[in-house]
Amino acid sequence: MLNIYITRHGETQWNSENRLQGWKDSELTDNGKRNAVALGERLYQINFNTIYTSPIDRAVKTASLVCSDRNIPILFEDGLKEINLGDWEGKVKEEIEQTSKQEFFNFWNAPHLYNHEMHNGESFAALKSRVENVINRIIADNKEGNILIVTHGVTIRAILSYLMNIPTEKWWEGPFIEGTSLTLAQYDEGTFQVKMIGDTLHIKKTTSV
Repeated sequence: MLNIYITRHGETQWNSENRLQGWKDSELTDNGKRNAVALGERLYQINFNTIYTSPIDRAVKTASLVCSDRNIPILFEDGLKEINLGDWEGKVKEEIEQTSKQEFFNFWNAPHLYNHEMHNGESFAALKSRVENVINRIIADNKEGNILIVTHGVTIRAILSYLMNIPTEKWWEGPFIEGTSLTLAQYDEGTFQVKMIGDTLHIKKTTSV
């Protein structure tokens, strides 16, 4: 059996400003770093085969903090990058709604109707396809044991959509995926079972400045 631990990167400066990041990036806040360290402490006794991370820096830094002083291979996977939000990246809700009010509404409330083309973004279908490919490749390389995936909020929704066969219209249902929250799935004999989604037991509730 393979245990698949999944986490989102720690809080970033743009998270704290409610800016969309996508493929763009911003620095981890002190709070984001603290919570990544706390997750590392929570997982310290687990023997991980490998840590797989999105190559975007906020995920890479989170993976490094979770890994701490342990000798665990950290591999970059382009398929774990966040959804590409095109022209929306770096902007807050009010800025996006000036040009894309309906599509911004659809993104969060009717994802099956979301049209990515007008702002040069990536579709949910394309995201899910690349996520399926990378998950299947990871499973092929890890028949048993434990692996950790460090990725992004929307990407975790894509992973859950694949593992649990969730249709696009129900993409956002379930617990909110906070920074460094922990999701756990198990793979055994061709079947996935999701045991935990977005657990925040280790997260320090402090305000970033």
